[in-house]
Amino acid sequence: MNKLRCFLTITVLLASISCGKSNTTGGGTVDPPVLPPVSFTSKDATAAFNTFNQYFYSTTDKLYYSNTERKDIGAIWTQAVYWDLIMDTYKRTGDAAHRKMIDDLYQGGYNRYDRYNWSNKVVWFIYDDMMWWIISLARAHEITGNKEYLDRSIEGFQYVYKESYDPALGGMWWDFKHTGKNSCINFPTVIAAMTLYNITKDTSYLNKAKDIYSWSLVNLTDSTTGRAADNNIKGNKGFSDYTYNQGTFIGAAVMLYKATGQQSYLDNAKKGADYTQQKMCDADGVLPAEGDWNEQGVLKAIFGHYIMTLVKDAGQQQYLPWIRKNINMAWGNRDATRGITYRNYKVPCPSGIVQSYEASSAVELMQVCPPEK
Repeated sequence: MNKLRCFLTITVLLASISCGKSNTTGGGTVDPPVLPPVSFTSKDATAAFNTFNQYFYSTTDKLYYSNTERKDIGAIWTQAVYWDLIMDTYKRTGDAAHRKMIDDLYQGGYNRYDRYNWSNKVVWFIYDDMMWWIISLARAHEITGNKEYLDRSIEGFQYVYKESYDPALGGMWWDFKHTGKNSCINFPTVIAAMTLYNITKDTSYLNKAKDIYSWSLVNLTDSTTGRAADNNIKGNKGFSDYTYNQGTFIGAAVMLYKATGQQSYLDNAKKGADYTQQKMCDADGVLPAEGDWNEQGVLKAIFGHYIMTLVKDAGQQQYLPWIRKNINMAWGNRDATRGITYRNYKVPCPSGIVQSYEASSAVELMQVCPPEK
């Protein structure tokens, strides 16, 4: 997903060499700060999610709009991120309304994306878009027990692995033309394989995860610093810093650590987190404001989900103050009238048109990160 968006042609993508999103202009005016410093609460987390739905969720389409104008449904891969947001909210609240939204969004995707027909190369036009859904489908099964979700996840994983995996040189191709191997497909494939392994106990998934992770560590990271490259084109690492690549690098390592107990996986996850905090944030530890009117606004939502697996599943509590600081800044700078948050945590949310992408990350962070009190 971390791309200059995959809606561009492959030629343009290779020119930009990043799997981010396309840029256009947009925005609105910026109001002056009017909210005092905050320390977010569980009640705030619920309010943030409900407000996000109020402005961006289509009850007709059962998917999310791209922005507050509520005209166009958002990009296909971001819907999987929003589905994760719903699931993380339900896991926190146990609210029946949130549980219903899990099934509703699945139906919305089913209706819009050719019933999750993985071989439809009009609906799907890049492998990572598919893999985000494959991960979310498996998670939805873990939460609900619905076998249909698991079946579709397994079908999707088998299809993408067959089409994308390079048996000669290793790693997963990002695009259908096999021009490059990006972090946005390789680390999510590890996560998908590990999620399916945890559900099915089929060791073939674990073996695939280990293999792709090992390839990715060599070909898509600086293993000394914990920096994830955006892509690898013909053996050349393309380093551009994106929070979601850091997040999936961390998440893949944490899942392998939990399954194997191998310390090197945890060490790599911590390196990835430290690089993000020390090199990608500003001097105050504030995460970068990705997504200048493009889909990259959703990247920190992905990072937020996976950095919290490092905290919760691997016991690395030292990152909590940093994450809470970012949440408090974003929530404190929410639109005072509408209650929606913004991609740039350091400034007040604009009062004009806001994208769901750029409004999502703080909301996700609030669902997965426990309040201080």
